[in-house]
Order: sequence, then structure tokens, then C-alpha cells
Amino acid sequence: MLLHGISPPITTPFYPDGQVYYKKLEHNVERFSRTPVAGIVVLGSTGEALMLSDQERRDVLKVARQAAAPNKVLIAGTGIESAIETLRLTEYAAELGYDVAMVRTPHYYKKQMAPANLLAFYRTVADSSPLPVIIYNFPQATGYDIPVEVVIELAEHPNLIGIKESSGDVEKVQKMVEGTRHVKRMATVTETFDAVTPHMLAGAGATSQSHGEMIPVGALSSGTDSHSSQQRREVGHSRSENARVSSSAVTVIGKMKTRQKEVGFQVLVGAAHKLQVSLDAGAVGAILAFACPAPTACYEIYAAWKEGDAGLARLKQERISKAAQRVGSEMGIPGLKYAMDFNGYYGGPARLPFLPLTAALKQEVEQLMADIRN
Repeated sequence: MLLHGISPPITTPFYPDGQVYYKKLEHNVERFSRTPVAGIVVLGSTGEALMLSDQERRDVLKVARQAAAPNKVLIAGTGIESAIETLRLTEYAAELGYDVAMVRTPHYYKKQMAPANLLAFYRTVADSSPLPVIIYNFPQATGYDIPVEVVIELAEHPNLIGIKESSGDVEKVQKMVEGTRHVKRMATVTETFDAVTPHMLAGAGATSQSHGEMIPVGALSSGTDSHSSQQRREVGHSRSENARVSSSAVTVIGKMKTRQKEVGFQVLVGAAHKLQVSLDAGAVGAILAFACPAPTACYEIYAAWKEGDAGLARLKQERISKAAQRVGSEMGIPGLKYAMDFNGYYGGPARLPFLPLTAALKQEVEQLMADIRN
């Protein structure tokens, strides 16, 4: 699965009494689906996943999945402290039709999280996961920072396709990119080299057969092993109208023209104020909390960088850096949610122990976001 581009780790909306506001969740997802973001991450740190009950996590995953556009890569945050609970939530996300599982590092028992523990944890999850897996490292929140050497070793696993590295350490990003450069993987992409999701294939009538065999959804990412691929849903029944036609450059699956793109082990970052330098260091995209109130502004940095316009990328980066640092990193979820309210999304309250912003902080958010409207 192609992970290039910008994805917001969406917030979970609440009523003032703390109950999940599912209608506003639908509203936000539908609006994000109309922006140029590549994907949508559900149940990330910004989604207050740790604040939700098991049933609420499942309900949030379901509602977001139903509201998302088929051309957005859907990433489910399924990391829980134990491997078995992580797999249970991952399996549920796969049943709903998510494309990728994002699994944060276990951290509660920090002193016992030696390299051997992390290697065993992620390999166990990846071996049995019906979805391709990306590692999620967020040491500012967990107090645990996964070593570069462990990431490089885990990158060898065919079902571990990338990492979200949220430490903000650009040198670490560069080391991971260089250390995993030998990993060669392909992903199915559109004719214009955007991600192809199973939902896109289903919508295009891509229920085809090639030489009498079903085309599995798992084939969209060569990062999955055979055991995982067997657990992915298959899309296929028509034999004639949707036949798979191949050429040296383009493959037609149903009504969709696709290509193969080499993606390797994909490194994503989580620090919006360091996006440009992280891309320069080898990251292929980002999952940015600041993209919740400002998805287009974050995307513009990536788009300029991708076009090779370093000057424009730098200008776009300078435009958001102060707000991303202050609102996204320092004020945290209450600040991000208020910035969303300011920019036409529904932010609303956060759950305790988070407290609402003071009037002075709200005014500061408005000033910082005044030129960053979406």
C-alpha cells in the first residue's frame, strides 16, 4: 500500500457531557475526504484513543469507515499494550475494510521494553495481522523511543511496511531511511501514481479474474505474507467485462488503470513544523496532527516539495511552523480541537483530564490560525 502524502490523524468529537458525537465524526471525515490529503488515520493519539472504551473504539472505526471517500487510504490505530489485544482490534478493522494498521510501541512497562521484546511484539502482530502494519513511535507521549536499529531489523518483515516517526528527530529519520534502503517492495498505484485502495477497486467494478484466479485485495501491497494475504478480503466475480489486462507499463483492473511503484520501507513523520526537512531527509509523507485543522496548508508543503520547488516548500513551511509548534505540540488536543472549530471542522471538547482552553489561549489560537484557513 502506498503511504506517500499527508494524512490527518483525526480527532474524536465529543458532546459536552463526554459522549462520542458520531454525527460530527461523519461530518469531519466527509470534509477531510474532499481535501487533497492522501489518507485518514482513525484512533491515533490525536483521536484520544486511550480515552475510549473498547466498544467506543470499534464504533468510531465503523462510523469513520462508512463516511470516508473510497480514494483515501484508511489507517486504523490498533495498538494496545498486548499483542493479542492489538490483533483483535486489527482484525476488526480489517473486517470493516481498513487498509493499514498503525501500531504504537508498547510502553507501560518501559524498563522491560528491550529490543528483543519489541522485535517479538511486532513480528507476532505482523505475522498474524490481516492488514499491512506500520510502527508508530511517539516518545513525547509514551516515554519510550524505539531504537533505529530495531526499526531497521523489523523492516525486513514483509508485512511491516513503514513507520510513523513522531519524535521530531530528523537525524533519526535519515538513519532509518538509509538503513532500510535495501528493502525492495512494490505497491499498486493509479495511472497517476496515487494510492489504490480496495474500496477504489470495488467502486470501479474491479472484480476480475486473471487466468481463472481471483485478484485478492492483499495483492495491493507486496508487503503482506501469504498467511496475511489469505485473510484479506477478495474482490472478484466477473469474468468478461472486468478482465485484467496487462501491459509493460499499465495494468487494467476492472475499469481502473494501475501501475506498480517501488516503495520500499516507507518512513512517515509526525512533526508538522519539521515537515520539509524531514522530506529532504527521506521521509515519503506524514501523519500530522496539525493537518486536522489545516489539511490543505500541510499538503501544500508536500506538493511543493514533490514538484522540486524547494523555495515554495520553504515558504509554505514557514507559514505554518509557528502555529504547528504552538497549537499542535504545546497546546495539544484542546488547542487542535479549538483550531478545528475556528477552521470550520467540529473540534469540540476533549475528555478529562484535558481541560478546555482559557479565553486568552483561544485568542492566541485565532491569531496563529488567522492566515491558515481551509
